[in-house]
Amino acid sequence: MAEPLRPFRLRGCGGPQKFGVAAGSLRGLLRKGCRLLQLPLAGSRLCLYEDGTELTESYFRALPPQTELVLLGPGESWRGCASDIERLLAAFYSQQGAVVEAARKLLTDERAPHRQKLLADLIHNLSENILAENKEDDKKWFEGLESRFKNKSSYLRHSCESRMRGYMREVSGFISNVHPAARDAYRGIIDLMAEKLKSVKYNGCYFDRREEEEAARLCTAEGWFSCQGPFDRDDCPCKHSINPYSNRESRILFSTWNLDHIIEKKRAVVPELAEAVKTRDGREVNWEYFYQLLFTLDNLKLVHIACHKKTNHNLSCDKTRIYRKRKQTYEIS
Repeated sequence: MAEPLRPFRLRGCGGPQKFGVAAGSLRGLLRKGCRLLQLPLAGSRLCLYEDGTELTESYFRALPPQTELVLLGPGESWRGCASDIERLLAAFYSQQGAVVEAARKLLTDERAPHRQKLLADLIHNLSENILAENKEDDKKWFEGLESRFKNKSSYLRHSCESRMRGYMREVSGFISNVHPAARDAYRGIIDLMAEKLKSVKYNGCYFDRREEEEAARLCTAEGWFSCQGPFDRDDCPCKHSINPYSNRESRILFSTWNLDHIIEKKRAVVPELAEAVKTRDGREVNWEYFYQLLFTLDNLKLVHIACHKKTNHNLSCDKTRIYRKRKQTYEIS
């Protein structure tokens, strides 16, 4: 006796259009589907839309009516919902300009706040040009910047260098608070730090995509940066991330993020350095330890402005590292 017909929703893997097809067996459904979608019966097969599981006759009998299925021709594959997402992204990529223009037209007439935000986010994301590095490949990114910047990395290196120079000025400016008898020694340490900063180009490599090995400590080679605060939790609760290389708006927004000192610069590090110089009593101040705290990722974390912890971090320098052990010399008799 023939199996009773059951209805299914059938589509091909090349488009979203669905068809209602009724069949009592897998073979019968496959024949009807191939005729409908004009595919050869030989080599074609049916799978579940949701996860790509290929159907057998026994599996087919257990399916509830109206299950959504995908008919695959010879050589075609289906990986479930992810395949639809891939197809959608491919369409966005190939027709990016048209999608952005259509979204802008919709946005001018849209009044619902939620839909306005979705359209604005879509325009923003599709306007990204992450892979472009040079000015001629993404002129909009450089709008408002000095003409001397010819690529994105050079500007972001400059921004990092400016922050580091600012930190150096703060350390130098603290000299008026140092005990007069210790100021010469304090100046000597400032000079050592300045020379080291200069030798590493003010640590601007942290923001240079071409310095991938070093930059990977703070971001991926593609230029994505993640918020690393607040410091009393495992990580950023809002999962803030940004790619300043992507578009002009992201570049401007990134300038509001902070490089925050975990052991605070003004409250802890610089005063401790001044005190160490004052009370060294013949000991050698471990200036490289203070350099790490002031200018490197050992003590600097990139933080979204909303996650920047403005209150006292209540952290102090490691007392065992403030002074350097002098190397002992031995006379050979």
